[in-house]
Amino acid sequence: MESPPIRRAMISVSEKLGLAGFAKGLVSAGVEVFSTGGTRRHLEAEGIPVRDVSEYTGFPEMMDGRLKTLHPKVHGGILCRHDNEEDMKSLAEHGIVTFELVVVNLYPFETTVAREGVTEEEAIEQIDIGGPTLVRAAAKNFKFTTIATSPGQYSPILEQVAGGGSTTFELRRQLAADAFAHTARYDQAIAAYFAGLTLEDEFPGSISFTLERRAVLRYGENPHQKAALFGKKFAPAANLVSAMQLHGKELSYNNLLDLDSALAMVRGFAAPAASVVKHNNPCGAAVADDLADALKKAMAGDPLSAFGSVLGLNRSVDAATAEFLTEPGLFVEAIVAPDFDDKAVEILTTRPKWKANVRLMKVGNLVQPPERWQFRCIEGGMLMQEADVQPDREESWRVVTETSPPEAMMDDLRFAWTIVRHVKSNAIALCKNGMLLGAGAGQMSRVDSVEIAIKKAGDRVEGAVLASDAFFPFPDSIELAAAAGVKAVIQPGGSKKDDEVIAACNRLEIPMVFTGTRHFRH
Repeated sequence: MESPPIRRAMISVSEKLGLAGFAKGLVSAGVEVFSTGGTRRHLEAEGIPVRDVSEYTGFPEMMDGRLKTLHPKVHGGILCRHDNEEDMKSLAEHGIVTFELVVVNLYPFETTVAREGVTEEEAIEQIDIGGPTLVRAAAKNFKFTTIATSPGQYSPILEQVAGGGSTTFELRRQLAADAFAHTARYDQAIAAYFAGLTLEDEFPGSISFTLERRAVLRYGENPHQKAALFGKKFAPAANLVSAMQLHGKELSYNNLLDLDSALAMVRGFAAPAASVVKHNNPCGAAVADDLADALKKAMAGDPLSAFGSVLGLNRSVDAATAEFLTEPGLFVEAIVAPDFDDKAVEILTTRPKWKANVRLMKVGNLVQPPERWQFRCIEGGMLMQEADVQPDREESWRVVTETSPPEAMMDDLRFAWTIVRHVKSNAIALCKNGMLLGAGAGQMSRVDSVEIAIKKAGDRVEGAVLASDAFFPFPDSIELAAAAGVKAVIQPGGSKKDDEVIAACNRLEIPMVFTGTRHFRH
């Protein structure tokens, strides 16, 4: 297909990154530039010849810039079919010129509403009207019109225009696809703002969201499965999708799942904390007065399983923490942390045998709370729920046994209760001295999970506390735990046989706390 020569460009952008160089290149290639408002002033300040759209249309900008490009002399020149005689005749009759290139990016609505304290009036003023209309018109007519919606597209467009006076059909079609995705995401952001995806009491009648492809992964859960990573354009909380990878080979699908779990676990602690995750379950976790000690305790929880794990840390990784990881026998796939100091990066990337491979993921400050809403795909649809990220209300906890746990033991019960919500249900966590000793995860029977956790803890179980993500249906788990040396239990309660479970604890002199909150994690 013959490509029409680019004679004129309509430019109206909010983001002006790279615009001056692009416009200068277009002018050098013989393209006449038309523009509006702030964009026109920006180009004129750079010494670029530009025609004012208002002067061309004979109609001034109005309403503080709300009305600028919505005019037949603009859209006729964009939408005209160059091979349609009637279209071209209409242009001639009404003194309309053709625009073969349209360069538009939209008002920064998403960044505006993401700003703390933004008012509704401020949000409304960032709803672009003329911009999306220009974009959609040019994208619809991609057979003849080139549409640029991102500074990253300037270089390939300019290269083709400078080289041959026009763009290829293939490039125009790809740019049109990008343009429709651009306006779809923009409209979705506006719809989400007004519908309120953070509704307090109910869910919206419909949901839609646009994610940007960030990476094509080597494979999915298994080598025969294809996989890719998609992410939101704006995500205020620290996360793996927008993290900066400082070192190591590319992340795998399973790495990302494990790192996400590791990060979720440590962000719930105020004290220095470390998590060791394998197959999306913790095989180690601990808190301590400093990060290095927390990591040592976490890695000691289940050293065998920790080989080839991923680590989550809630403090910047320092040299002492990195030094520990160089000890013989330790091997980790990836580490996620708020930051890594220069010495730690040097140690981790030069000393261990696995130095070339370890992925170091910097996510930034963990102060922002994680996403409130959680989505999960099932065949034919999607589940949406409020994420289990709310802090536990300890004021609602109650001791249900004749004896109460001493305060020192309460610290371990709090720790165990924080950890168990990150273990796949049926979930059991055995903890002592701020350290996970053994976890029982994903079993069909709760007593099976108790047995696995005890086996993992070994001789260290004596004096430990036990956390269960849901109630005990029978006293058998309590009896098994007591025989192993468990000294206190924390669980939600709510079983028909709670009285029997409480009676077993009283008989075995084990204090038990009911939290009233279940933490299933399927």
